[in-house]
Amino acid sequence: MSVGGVWLVILGGMLVTFVTRFSFIGLLPAERLPPLLRSGLGFVAPAVLAAIIAPALLLPAGVLDLSLSNYQLLAGLAAMAIAVRFRNLWLTIAVGLAVFWMLSALGA
Repeated sequence: MSVGGVWLVILGGMLVTFVTRFSFIGLLPAERLPPLLRSGLGFVAPAVLAAIIAPALLLPAGVLDLSLSNYQLLAGLAAMAIAVRFRNLWLTIAVGLAVFWMLSALGA
């Protein structure tokens, strides 16, 4: 397949993906959604975020690790405490990274 053909396939896939997602999100007014579905949509982003983060924190080597040598988990707990207390995204990220880097440097 030529380079132009590859780009055509990529752009076509992007277009199909966009149209199918936009048809649900953009064309259906929020007022027409059932109230139960509308309230449930608020939980989608936190659920997806938890599904991405939990394995990284709890299974760093592919095995459940709840020990003090699991620096990802300790940094995640520190970041969670900062997020709950201050509700500041940048401070949460900075503290989580700083704790992880400190623990990694001290443990290595």
